[in-house]
Amino acid sequence: MKRNLFLLVVAILFTLSCKKTPVPVVVEEPPPPTYVPDNQFKIVAYMPSYRDPESVALNKYKMITHLFYAFLEPAEIADGSLKSIAMPARFAVIAARAKSNQVKFGVSISGSKSIFENFSRSASSRTRFVEQVVAFAKQHQLDGIDMDWEYPSTTPGVESAGNYTLLMKELSEKLHKEGKFLSAAVTPAVYVGGVRDGIQPEVYNSIDFFNIMQYDGQGWDKDDVYQHASYKMSVASTDIWLQTKGIPSSKAVLGMPLYGRNSSGGALGFREFEAAGLPVTGDQVNYQGTNYWFNGINTIKQKTALAQSRANGIMFWEFSHDSNNQNSLIKAANDQLNRPYQ
Repeated sequence: MKRNLFLLVVAILFTLSCKKTPVPVVVEEPPPPTYVPDNQFKIVAYMPSYRDPESVALNKYKMITHLFYAFLEPAEIADGSLKSIAMPARFAVIAARAKSNQVKFGVSISGSKSIFENFSRSASSRTRFVEQVVAFAKQHQLDGIDMDWEYPSTTPGVESAGNYTLLMKELSEKLHKEGKFLSAAVTPAVYVGGVRDGIQPEVYNSIDFFNIMQYDGQGWDKDDVYQHASYKMSVASTDIWLQTKGIPSSKAVLGMPLYGRNSSGGALGFREFEAAGLPVTGDQVNYQGTNYWFNGINTIKQKTALAQSRANGIMFWEFSHDSNNQNSLIKAANDQLNRPYQ
């Protein structure tokens, strides 16, 4: 009896010793996508949060390659933290429509110049900003980020150009590790001063493309003083960025307005002129008794040809200002490029 009990105990111990401890299953996150520079000719548009998504016809998404929701803003505390995205429901709708049309989608980050200047002075605040921006981009599966800091400068007493360079280098590195791009909205650079020099050559390699804001320059063109975005200004701006400042032409995106200005600087969207039945091939109309200067169909095509020959893209501010019919300025640009958009 004792022998049988002993054998039973031995058998139980042997069985227990043969049982394997279960190996915990480790679920690894998939690696981030590899960053691949995008060298295609770009058609960029901005869509402000204060515009109704329904103001843009769905077929217009087929006429662009990149769309930025404007804006995501840094918090007033200027410690590098971010505010919540404005109008999140609109953000979701526009994101879905961009992605369903294979448009690369991102957010543009803008805000008070003083906030950018204040938080960019601190290494810890720069890092907090970068971490929060990258987290936002990952959470919302963005393709990239656009920085619209207007403007870093070398002006004595401001001297934010160096901090801009440090911020953009850090942001670019972290975004690229996640397979995402970084662009920058920048000055037309036609005015001499600290703002023209605010984008330093040291940052060129970090920024994937520059959206050059070649508009809001009333008074610059002495031959057409009320025109805020003359063809002559676009040529001069392109000369400065490519020849004087030396950015690669592959990174230059030439900006065009989808709105006009009157002699007092008041603005009105192109769609208002077009809907009123005014002639929109030229660059000036009289709308309800007031003259407005803008870029009509002919100038948009001319500027698009300039971008074709000297740069690598065009940009529009802003998406909902355009008309949704055959007189669309974005359509005119596509036609100049012989680009299908059906």
